[in-house]
Amino acid sequence: MNIAQPHPRFDRAAEDVGNIVELGHVNTRVPDQQLATLFYVAGLGLTRDPYHMVGLDNMWVNAGASQFHLPAGAPQVLRGVTGLVMPDLGRLAERLEAVRPRLEGTEFNVALEGEAIEVTSPWGNRIRCHAPDERRFGPVSLGMPYVEVEVMPGTTPGIARFYREIFGLGAAEEPGSAIIPVGAWQRLIYREIPEPPPPYDGHHIQITLADFSGPHARLRERGLISEESNQSQYRFEAIIDPGSGMELARIEHEVRSMRHSMYGRALVNRPL
Repeated sequence: MNIAQPHPRFDRAAEDVGNIVELGHVNTRVPDQQLATLFYVAGLGLTRDPYHMVGLDNMWVNAGASQFHLPAGAPQVLRGVTGLVMPDLGRLAERLEAVRPRLEGTEFNVALEGEAIEVTSPWGNRIRCHAPDERRFGPVSLGMPYVEVEVMPGTTPGIARFYREIFGLGAAEEPGSAIIPVGAWQRLIYREIPEPPPPYDGHHIQITLADFSGPHARLRERGLISEESNQSQYRFEAIIDPGSGMELARIEHEVRSMRHSMYGRALVNRPL
């Protein structure tokens, strides 16, 4: 007699990727391309993109499948922290110590944050470096698993509603945080802090959408589109409470479609 075995219970929703399929880059201006090379390439060990922005006024730096974009200009500082997965934190620490003498007099700093290394760029941008961790970051050994943005107290429930209603995805809420899923192994995190964050200075992040037109229509209805860039790209800055319309946070999103010429481009990363 065959006894039917109970079907295992799976959390199928945990496998949903959602509409935001990629956190492609973080863009902050830097006033000195040589110091940027010293910090991002020699210190962090990342790779300058050999195909785009190879002049003296801008540089794209590859971190796995994501990038830092670093155009020349007055410095900009992300209000928060960018997370990186690095294959060997010991070797990272050695590289950072090697460049330290030439970064004296800047805001460069290295500190331990639990099991991570938090590095501050010469202009104050914070980068938190983690060892590979299958449970937290999946199979990624080099990449940008999250960007964490600091916001005012009490704003994260409305921010989570904004991403759910505008982008149609399952934004999660934790006390003082809104966690926005991005693709298979990335997240955009909004974290409440007690003190008001510094004034917004124009830095931006770039995301890619599967449903490109739906969020555009919902943003346009609310007057939130800040730039109609081209057929495959638009931008917005303000994050609002969908119910009241009150602005909760501001960070420019460069929004691309999956037909954008840069989507899925293989990035060169030298071994670390």
